[in-house]
Amino acid sequence: MVSRHDLPVDMPGTRYAWNGDIALAYQVLGEGPIDLVYLQGYVSNVDLNWEHPTLARFLRELARLGRLIITDRRGLGCSERFTPADTPPIEALMGDLEAVLDAVGSTRAVIFATGDCGFIASLFAATYPERATALVLFGSASTWLRNDQLPWGWTEQHLQEETVWLRDHLGDGEWMRQAAPTLFSNTRELAWAGRYERLSAAPGAVVAEALRFARTDIRGILPTVQTPTLVLHRVDDSYEDIRSGRDLAARIRGAKLVELEGSDHLAWAGDQQGVIQAITEFLAGVHREEADLERVLATVLFTDIVGSTEKATSLGDRKWAELLQRHHQIVRGLLARYKGTEISTAGDGFFATFDGPARAVRCALAILDAVTSLGIEVRAGVHTGEVETINGQPGGLAVNIGARIGALAGPSTLLASSTVKDLTAGSGLRFEDRGERQLKGVPGSWHIYAVRPTSP
Repeated sequence: MVSRHDLPVDMPGTRYAWNGDIALAYQVLGEGPIDLVYLQGYVSNVDLNWEHPTLARFLRELARLGRLIITDRRGLGCSERFTPADTPPIEALMGDLEAVLDAVGSTRAVIFATGDCGFIASLFAATYPERATALVLFGSASTWLRNDQLPWGWTEQHLQEETVWLRDHLGDGEWMRQAAPTLFSNTRELAWAGRYERLSAAPGAVVAEALRFARTDIRGILPTVQTPTLVLHRVDDSYEDIRSGRDLAARIRGAKLVELEGSDHLAWAGDQQGVIQAITEFLAGVHREEADLERVLATVLFTDIVGSTEKATSLGDRKWAELLQRHHQIVRGLLARYKGTEISTAGDGFFATFDGPARAVRCALAILDAVTSLGIEVRAGVHTGEVETINGQPGGLAVNIGARIGALAGPSTLLASSTVKDLTAGSGLRFEDRGERQLKGVPGSWHIYAVRPTSP
């Protein structure tokens, strides 16, 4: 164990971002092609992190993946503290994360969140998908309290007992010993753990936060998360049941679950290499997916909701407006992921452009799949061609062709021109011949194909 008088010379400096009058401590370490923000969870202190060689080593390994942004959330460590009566809502903590990203000039970042920070990170990715490149959740859950779907969760009595225990023991190192049983086992380690707890948060604020997080339930929003997601969980986690990780991954569309050996709830305790390797492989896959979406010609995408008039009539104005808002949020999140540019939104339809046909096709397929969670179906059409700029907006024959192809599609169907098919050869996309069609206002006949999702 290094002493506080013998800190590593490469320890990054601590700076502050501001969300209104709230100061948020952060550090930046390393360089690389991506930004990776690390949210530690329950106990956190950006300065003290470097006193423990095991934790410091973990942070340096993360910094090998890209530019690492470490921050203490509001109420913890070197960031602004609060009294139990002033416990902030999760929306405020999301705003804090956005403020830190703005302060370091990060437009999009991989969010790596552990423990209770999983609530914040998941909501952030769902609300601001354009700012989340990927989501990594470690030892997290969709909710803490027991219910019909999660019978292993805490009972109300357990919650009350836990908060009393936290109030009486936070600062003696016992919580960290239970959270990392393989690491904190001797008197010297426990002494450091107690100091780390005391300099992370005051007992009253921790109890207030525990009660707030325990009564938070994000199951309803998890299906709307469109960001590539990795869920990591140790099979014998001493604090959060492995079933919580499995449940969390099952609720996020396309999430990858990796079950790690060990009992430590803290990501940096126990087998660090397994955690780092899982994150490295996952981010490489995200990078490969983006690299596969080759930049060829300008590609236009048109989407609209099938049977929108009937749906609007049956729902009424208020509920229809709410449904449209959720639809727009999903589509915009996927456009951000696949690097599409929204050109216009007319009622329930989107017009977007892409610099690669494979990117446009995969985005369209993702939209068709994602909106079904809202109880609606969308049709879509894509075409690649020469797009003109008319009065500052994309236009011309290619745009007209894309719009006409989209209008021919049925529910949950993506139609593409033969140009798109020819330019995506070898991409793994599957095309079904729909024959030649006449497109209104477009000379000649056009070969049309339906695009099918690739087999898992």
